[in-house]
Amino acid sequence: MKRNRVGVFRRLAALYDRMQKEYDTTVADTGFTCMDCPQNCCTSYFQHHTYVEWAYLWKGMDALPEDKRALYLSRAQDYVAHMQEKLAAGERPDAMCPLNDDGLCGLYTHRLMICRLHGVVHTLATKGRFDRIEQKEYPGCWRFKEVTDGRDDLRPLDRTPLYRDLAKLEMDFLGSRMAAMPKVNLTLAEMLVQGPPKLQS
Repeated sequence: MKRNRVGVFRRLAALYDRMQKEYDTTVADTGFTCMDCPQNCCTSYFQHHTYVEWAYLWKGMDALPEDKRALYLSRAQDYVAHMQEKLAAGERPDAMCPLNDDGLCGLYTHRLMICRLHGVVHTLATKGRFDRIEQKEYPGCWRFKEVTDGRDDLRPLDRTPLYRDLAKLEMDFLGSRMAAMPKVNLTLAEMLVQGPPKLQS
């Protein structure tokens, strides 16, 4: 299992590199940047859905100095408490990601897929009526739309092959355990509070 995990993590890192290249191609010549954005997407309520990313996040956590890891875990506990309070009140949580250090991600190389792809115009193949595959386009965040207003030459980031390859990694990571494992539907903070994923044997 350990050897398999190392191989899958290596492939996940390579997939993350592909995501970065696709993202860079999409924003090239647009002037788009997240710097000084008044609506920090690190306060957005994102849930994540793969064990392989959860485990890889903890690979990064385990490499941190003990004091830094303890700080992030404390922040994560505060985030989860805030999240539960907001959800109980019927409101959407809006707290800062526990890994955010003055605008910078404390686990940048281990950050999750949605943290890497959020904000830019993208396409995604989804199943429509009669199980037909439809390619839908999404415009990106308000700031991306603002800086690209009037542009008709944009190349949307195609998330479909990236999602597909991540799903394949998830299957390879879990192997025969996959059918028995509950679905992942957790915020990053919850992934930290719960510790590394417990994989059933």
